[in-house]
Amino acid sequence: MYLTDPVTILKGVGPKKAEALRQHGIETLEDLAQFFPKDYEDRRKITPLTQVRPGRAFLVKGTVVSRRYSGNPYHRKTPLSLLLQDESGMIEIVYFNGRYLAGAFQIDQEFLFYGNVTENRGRLQMIHPESCREGSEEDVRGVLPVYSAIKGISQKEMRRFQRSAAELTARIPEWLPEHIVQSYRLASPAYALSNIHFPEDRHHLLVSRFRLIFDELLTLQTGLLYMKQGIREDHSGVRIEVGKAEDFLRRLPFSLTEGQRRVWGEIASDLSSEQAMNRLVQGDVGSGKTVIAEIAMYCAACSGYQSAMMAPTEILAKQHYKNLQKAFEGFDLSVDLLCGSMAASEKQEVLGRLADGSTDILVGTHAVIQPGVTFSGLGLVVTDEQHRFGVEQRHRLSGKGENPNVMVMTATPIPRTLAVILYGELDISVIDTMPAGRKPIRTLAFNMKEMKRVLKGMTQEIEKGHQVYVVAPLIEESEAMDALSAEEIYEKMCKHFPNRRVALIHGRLPQQEKDALMESFHDGNIDILVATVVIEIGIDVANATMMVIMNCERFGLAQMHQLRGRVGRGDAQSYCCLVMGNESEVASKRMEIMVHSGDGFRIAEEDLRLRGPGEIFGTRQHGLPEMHIGDIVRHGDVLEKAKQAAADILSEDAALQGADFAELRRRVERMFGEDIKLEL
Repeated sequence: MYLTDPVTILKGVGPKKAEALRQHGIETLEDLAQFFPKDYEDRRKITPLTQVRPGRAFLVKGTVVSRRYSGNPYHRKTPLSLLLQDESGMIEIVYFNGRYLAGAFQIDQEFLFYGNVTENRGRLQMIHPESCREGSEEDVRGVLPVYSAIKGISQKEMRRFQRSAAELTARIPEWLPEHIVQSYRLASPAYALSNIHFPEDRHHLLVSRFRLIFDELLTLQTGLLYMKQGIREDHSGVRIEVGKAEDFLRRLPFSLTEGQRRVWGEIASDLSSEQAMNRLVQGDVGSGKTVIAEIAMYCAACSGYQSAMMAPTEILAKQHYKNLQKAFEGFDLSVDLLCGSMAASEKQEVLGRLADGSTDILVGTHAVIQPGVTFSGLGLVVTDEQHRFGVEQRHRLSGKGENPNVMVMTATPIPRTLAVILYGELDISVIDTMPAGRKPIRTLAFNMKEMKRVLKGMTQEIEKGHQVYVVAPLIEESEAMDALSAEEIYEKMCKHFPNRRVALIHGRLPQQEKDALMESFHDGNIDILVATVVIEIGIDVANATMMVIMNCERFGLAQMHQLRGRVGRGDAQSYCCLVMGNESEVASKRMEIMVHSGDGFRIAEEDLRLRGPGEIFGTRQHGLPEMHIGDIVRHGDVLEKAKQAAADILSEDAALQGADFAELRRRVERMFGEDIKLEL
């Protein structure tokens, strides 16, 4: 067996179980070994039967003194009752699928049982406990792992699979250089993987966890530092005169906020220096990041340089294009658009104007980084909602010029702790004030029983001529998740609002269809847009005044805040209705934060504290690879050690070409996928 072998090589893993594992990202034995326990059960001590109490789990040992069925013994669901006795007392063991266990428990034989103790009519019982003969291969004693639930696979089966894979992991050689192992006092990989799944005691577990957390964070930091070291060996950049900014500012129909003025000052200082700007601009939805980009692009054009602005979707690129045309009306500036859906002849015209310098500003999707797109003098690169782009894509756009200045914009509130890790190569600016006169969005909390009030509010808004978003966590009904799907909600909305224009949009629709629906909603041709989080990053619809988030407990705080930001773009009062499907203490607390706070950064910090970065930044689109055991917030001390080790390794071997770093290289490539290209 090899770590790269599929899990189907294991005894007991047939097609159904293999598919259940695949749904959780487990396809190879290596994936299985990295499916770490979420908890442990201490089953080392056998408790005498007279000392067991209801409401807790115990490990007990005794002799089966009686066995009976409560009904027809040939019916598969007939309960089987065993009476277990030790030297101190008795307890009843109950299994509901008694027929299958007919030959498993023999009278006068000794067994071990582990399970929760309950009380029924004054008699202590264990319902469906785990069991085994003492000394058997699958002994229920010891410190046993508890894994995240996978439908169709029991804890007992998962432990058996992990024990089978352990034969392999026990042979894994050390893959870090000796000086790294010694400096950070690391256990061996074989020891760590063995004891993370089946630890002998707490000490073994802690030592193992440290090694595995260090490994994962070292892989993360090596990948991030590798990408950052390749950004620019030469830090000199295009120098842009910023004195002309006043001409643009005088023409604006409003004054910049204090936050905008401060951030523009930081950018102006960067642009006018000999060093290339590389800055992240964070700001809540509606805080005015685009205006700052417009000032910078205006200054670049006045200095004789071109600017490029890249957006994650075609519809957002088109919106930026229209807004920039309007912003630069009256100025002698040329703005062009480049998107994948344009006709070949249109693209060629744009590319011609770009190459000969006729175009001052190019707006587009990832089409702007394709081969054949040539600038005559690129001085400024702006990427919007950049967490939707891989690091490689950003660098390819920068590579279209000679060290152009780079401005990265995001409305996704990222706590500074994470921003420093994610964007360590960037200087960070935050617009922390909102334009004057902007009405705060009123956020209201409901449960499913109060849905009539939500529907009444929707009716009132639509009657005023406004539009409504309704967001669901799922596209279609799911057995695994107790939540309403977008399709179910769409049907309900069509029935409740038979005379209104209701539409459904989700991620599985072709991009052209999604764009057409969003454009139709933007143009006022749809009253109610039922959607999934596909609208989280979308176009401005000033007439949309109500956001209804169904099963809000299924969304992260930062995600709910992003969705809430889809409304409140116009002059009318806007509302966000949070509808909770499954009430819990944590869900109620999160709703309370949303109702009382409109500060995206405070909300992001709370989200980080309540859920951890694994759930918030667990998908590739957010720029940070998924973690199996490391936590970049809770394990901050290990993260610092890993960063130092990564820096030392890259200073020794910048491309990880040496044999000493072959396994680290493989892990980095596996973690980052297409986002990283390690040069051979």
